Amino acid sequence: MDSQLVCSEVIAKSGIEFGTSGARGLVNDFTPDVNAAFALAFISAIENKFSFDTVAIAIDNRPSSYAIAQACAEALKQHKLNVVYYGVVPTPALAYKAMQDNIPCIMVTGSHIPFDRNGLKFYRPDGEITKADEQAILTSKAVFISLPENLPELTLDIAACESYTQRYTSLFSKDTLKGKKIGIYEHSSAGRDIYKVLFEQLGAEVISLGRSDEFVPIDTEAVSEEDKQKALDWSSKYSFDAIFSTDGDGDRPLIADENGNWLRGDMLGLLCSQLLNIEALATPVSCNTAIEKSASFKQVKRTKIGSPYVIAEFAKLAEQYPSVAGFEANGGYLLGSDITFNGKLLKALPTRDALLPALILLAQPQHISEFLTKLPQRFTASDRIQNFPREKSLSLIELLKHDAQSFLSNLGYSESYELNFTDGLRITLATGEIVHLRPSGNAPELRCYAETKDEALSANLVFRALKVAKLIVS
Repeated sequence: MDSQLVCSEVIAKSGIEFGTSGARGLVNDFTPDVNAAFALAFISAIENKFSFDTVAIAIDNRPSSYAIAQACAEALKQHKLNVVYYGVVPTPALAYKAMQDNIPCIMVTGSHIPFDRNGLKFYRPDGEITKADEQAILTSKAVFISLPENLPELTLDIAACESYTQRYTSLFSKDTLKGKKIGIYEHSSAGRDIYKVLFEQLGAEVISLGRSDEFVPIDTEAVSEEDKQKALDWSSKYSFDAIFSTDGDGDRPLIADENGNWLRGDMLGLLCSQLLNIEALATPVSCNTAIEKSASFKQVKRTKIGSPYVIAEFAKLAEQYPSVAGFEANGGYLLGSDITFNGKLLKALPTRDALLPALILLAQPQHISEFLTKLPQRFTASDRIQNFPREKSLSLIELLKHDAQSFLSNLGYSESYELNFTDGLRITLATGEIVHLRPSGNAPELRCYAETKDEALSANLVFRALKVAKLIVS
């Protein structure tokens, strides 16, 4: 008789951990049995709360993602569950289809992190798992039989792609984007085969850009200098009204205006929320304070960084306000309630989505830059130190909690300040400058955010803060 493996024991030995959004780790650590353990632990964590006989799976374009999906599917079949495989689609496309079908789903993706890493995102029939669900997965005593070396091929179903596209083609008229010229920076995004067709269906002239057969780890919070230059060059060459892109799994948007300047994700979220007439927002502490300064919302709730924390506030906000949404500094937009737009019902999608904020903004007749000039002039910047162990980040933050003045003095500041410990260490100076340090929840990185009244000053503050931080712990 084949020996049984216990999910929690397999997971504990794997070295894979939950971050701000899903379980992440090195590809080599995602062995077939580890994948099986996570899939079954997820099911065991939710099966007493929901009734279902089918689980949906989709993947991004990472070289390792298909094999991980195969292992998850095989483990679920051991548990007498049906599996529907939607292939390479954006995470919100998978989540939306599964929610409509009232079934759980698993997305195989590492989002924006390098291709030598990967991850798993889990969704209950009602949306993203909670932090409590994560703990239930990690401690699950469910058992399974070790998987064989050769696993069956998966049968592709295109229903998730069709459903996601229909969500937006039904919201807008066919000439919504007529007269607009839009570039799609496709790279290796999971949604690259959806976006061009969708934008054309809405009337836009579309040009595909930068498609890659190799995985490209686009981080919408820390856009590379190379990608900044690409957008400027493309805009100059083609005279685009906008350039649209996403991260690897298509849940974080990246939008450039008519001049080829990439928008910050939180500013895109702010504009989208204004245009949708959202009443109450949940957004992480790292997002631009222009949100409050705009005076556009009846309530703004600040959270820790990560979509589970944003989503956790939706139910409370919905008790007081009919329209609720959230967004992160990376641009991922979460619609927390059903709303009416263009006289049509738009169903809630409480997970990060790249298409909604992009389409809402692009559907407006004005140039994108015109919207930005009307917002409070606060500018954020962010960057990271890669290959920076989490333990080192935590030690640094603990040190600065007790002696932030030395850190600030090295940055040239002597003003009084306030500290916020909601997520990492956020320092707000009396003069209005903000610097925020935190360990990434997805990778061994130290992230830094800054906000000032000047774009160049914010970028320089991030550069100097990371340099000083590195010196402190070296």
